[in-house]
Amino acid sequence: METAIVMGSVMGVFFAALIGLLIGAVAKWLLPGRDPGGWLATCLVGLAGSWLASGLLALLGLHGGVLQLLAAVLGAMGLLLLWRRVQQQRQLSR
Repeated sequence: METAIVMGSVMGVFFAALIGLLIGAVAKWLLPGRDPGGWLATCLVGLAGSWLASGLLALLGLHGGVLQLLAAVLGAMGLLLLWRRVQQQRQLSR
């Protein structure tokens, strides 16, 4: 029984990460342009943004597949824009 719980949570994290990476790729596709990192780095930033947005929805008690998907994409896009802005400021300050 305990092994099934551990495997279920490991698989849940794996699938959440996979979906987050896909959402990061969608955010990159919706925000064309040059990013400081490559595709993988951009997808990882998108992953973090989607997790933040989904977590915020959970804290607010809002649930729903479409709502969570939309929030995840918007969160990923927001974090990608923030990352671009920080990198631009770094280059300007050099």
